[in-house]
Amino acid sequence: MIYYSTTVTEVGEEVADLLDGGVLILYADGAPPALAEVSVQHVVDGDVAPEGPPVGSKVRVGELSVRVSAVGSSAWAKVRELGHVVLNFNGATVAQRPGEICLESLDLAAVRREVRSGQTIVIAD
Repeated sequence: MIYYSTTVTEVGEEVADLLDGGVLILYADGAPPALAEVSVQHVVDGDVAPEGPPVGSKVRVGELSVRVSAVGSSAWAKVRELGHVVLNFNGATVAQRPGEICLESLDLAAVRREVRSGQTIVIAD
């Protein structure tokens, strides 16, 4: 099942710095300038699933794939309402913030290479 599929339209100037710390912020196209600087702006491809992905689902960024390790209590509502989510590559089994989806650790330099305009990000089983 595909929970979410989106295409990157723009990568903010500060995204690489945040990614060095293991955080990737997605925000729907048209984000306010202050948020756009720190976000990967995107356009959703198709429908967003009503229920969020369970632990063990996969997030694919271009050619990379990583498993979901935790989902914050309000993360999926933010995805559905705002196209906004914080992906944290920290491997946590409990989300520290309600709006984040935690992912297993991954080579962040590889993620940085995959995050570019035109690239797809998919959350699926």
